[in-house]
Parts: sequence; C-alpha cells; structure tokens
Amino acid sequence: MPPLPPALQWLYSVQQFGIKPGLDNTRRLLRELQLPGTRQRFLHVAGTNGKGSVCSFMESILRAAGERTGLFTSPHLVSFCERMRCGREMISMEEVEHGIGAIRAVVGGWDPHPTFFELTLMLALDWMDRSGAEVVVLETGMGGRLDATNALVPVVSVITPVAMDHQQWLGHSLAEIAGEKAGIIKSGVPVVSAPQAPEAAAVIGEAAARAGAPLTWVTEPCHLPVSLPGEHQRWNAALAVAALEAAGFKLPLPTVARGLAATEWPARFQRLEGGRLIVDGAHNPHSSKALVETWRQEYGEEKAVIVFGAVAAKDFGASLILLAPIASRFVFVTVTSPRAVMAAELAAASPPGIPVAVAPTISAALAEAQAGGGRVLVCGSLYLCGEVLASGVPGKFEPSAQ
Repeated sequence: MPPLPPALQWLYSVQQFGIKPGLDNTRRLLRELQLPGTRQRFLHVAGTNGKGSVCSFMESILRAAGERTGLFTSPHLVSFCERMRCGREMISMEEVEHGIGAIRAVVGGWDPHPTFFELTLMLALDWMDRSGAEVVVLETGMGGRLDATNALVPVVSVITPVAMDHQQWLGHSLAEIAGEKAGIIKSGVPVVSAPQAPEAAAVIGEAAARAGAPLTWVTEPCHLPVSLPGEHQRWNAALAVAALEAAGFKLPLPTVARGLAATEWPARFQRLEGGRLIVDGAHNPHSSKALVETWRQEYGEEKAVIVFGAVAAKDFGASLILLAPIASRFVFVTVTSPRAVMAAELAAASPPGIPVAVAPTISAALAEAQAGGGRVLVCGSLYLCGEVLASGVPGKFEPSAQ
C-alpha cells in the first residue's frame, strides 16, 4: 500500500489526543468554519447495531427520489474516503488534501486540540456543502449525547437497536447506554426508534417526552424486497423508511422500493468469490446473533470455516459461543489495530469441541480456511473485514486502498 498523503498523515497523528467526548470544540469548529451550509438538512442516526445499514438505506432511497444526498459514516473499511459521499461518489484524495489543509490552518494552536473524528466531520460538512449536497445522513461515531455529530440539528433523530457495547465510555447497563444514544433527541424534532429491550425503550420514551419530540416506534419489518440479506436488515429498512416519513419526505412506494433494492453496504453478509467467502462486520454478541440467524436463513444447516479477529473491549467470548453452532472450525488471526486481541488469546477462548487454528496474517488465515474447500465466513471486527476487502478478493465493493 502506498504511503498516506501528508494531509492524512497529519489527521491520523491527531489520534494521539484520544477521544474527548463533548461538543464545545465541535461547536467552535462549526463557528470558525461557518458550517454547516444553510441549504442542508440532516438526518441523524445513533444506536449500537445497524446504524450504517440504516444510513445507507435512507441515502439510497433519497437518491432514488432525485435528492442531492450526502452520507457520513464510520469507520472506513479500506479507504478513508469511504467515510463521506455525495451521491454515489466518495470524496477524492485531492479534496481531502484541500479540505484538511484549510481546516489545519484554522485549528493550529487550539487547546484542547480537535479530535480525529471532529476534524473528519468538519471535512465532510465542508466538502458536502461545496459539492451541493442538500440532504445529509449522519451516523454517530460513538454514543450520541456527546458525539460530535450531535452539535447539528436534524430534521429527524433515528435510534437503531441498543445493545451492550463501548461500556468504558457509555455505561455498564443497557439503560445507561440507551441514555447516551437518546442524547441525540432534540426539542420538537421527530424521533423514530427500532424495537428495543424494555430498559432501553423506557429511557428513549422518557427522553422523547421531556424534549416534546414526537416518537414513532417501528413495529414490523419492511415487506418490500431488500438488497441486504437477513431479517435484521428488513427491520433496518423499515426504520429507514419510517424515519424518512417522519422527516417529512413524501416518497412514492416505487421510489422507496427502488432505493431499497439498490442499497449497497459492504461487510454486511457480503458474498465474495462466488459466494464461497462471506464477510460480515459482526463484532459484538448482538450482531453475532443476527449473523447466525442470517447464515441459517441463507445456508440452512451448512457450517462455515470461521475466520475471526477482534479488538479489546468487545465481548468476543460471548460472540464465539453464539457463532459455535455454525462453525466447522475456527481460524483466529490478530487484526491490524493497536487494540487487537492476540490470535492465541482468541483461540484460548474458543468454545470446546471445535477445531481451531491460529494464523499469522489475514492472507494465511484465508488460505488455511479455504484449504478444506468449505464456505468461509469472516467476522469479529470491521478491521478484519477491511483487511479482507483490501486483499483484492473478487467482490462488488472495491474502493482504492488509500
């Protein structure tokens, strides 16, 4: 892979400042950079699982309706440029260089220094404004209440299923985590939520009532054809459609159907190599359960050779237990991340009775998994999915590996 351009080198170096939850710096950035554009409307999505899919469904439907769309998501899988799109186009590296250069000139000497995520959001807002995006779908980075995206006022707030994740930042109970997610609810702005566990539902309902925000619960999955596999994606699609309705978009049914059928979102039960290799970003117990259900729907009792990698602070032990019934064997690998869990530690946590192997690299892991000729499932971390997609396996989603 070629070296990163100077602008991205600087942006990544900002990660040394860590995560600093709070909106003061974001609001200062918005003022200094005169963002966002006055013509833009925002749709804001928080939750634990399904955020990216819901954002992608909404953007695809809006684009099918002829809207000038923007999409901001994270993390990226292969290319930093994936994080921001106008219509079907990712930001170019030339625009990244230009935008980061302009932002860097403004924030020099700031204390506290803006974080990587805050600066990335500013880059996206600036580029989308200059590119003419009028409806922007925003995915929160983490949580909601103190996430940088929450400094913007949307036309609808959307909450996907809430589950245990990022406990070190968001709290150690479902109610606490739901409170952080519900922090995106704003006075008078419609809220649409997926079905939730009772503890999370109560918190979301109370937050909406306090804010005087009309609350809609999605009560059934989408009945239109959906491009992404799995029953959970039908619920994600239903949430996306309900959110657009709550935001005031009057969309004919054929337009909605066209947008749902055309949605592409990588590493969500993504089939590669003619369906012999499946890549899925399931990285916590909630998403692992959905992955197993989707596997059963697609392949019945067939079992997979599972290539698995994980990062710290995820309950990978619980995920492995959930995945065990569809595993013929596990191949563990250490993902490329400072927070990676070592492959040997993953192997030690593997459920008994299932053969395991440890591989030194992702290419070695794939070779080991494919040696027996069975279907291979890659999961456990989006970092791992990104490495597989960057390795050049045949698939529909092949951004430049920058």
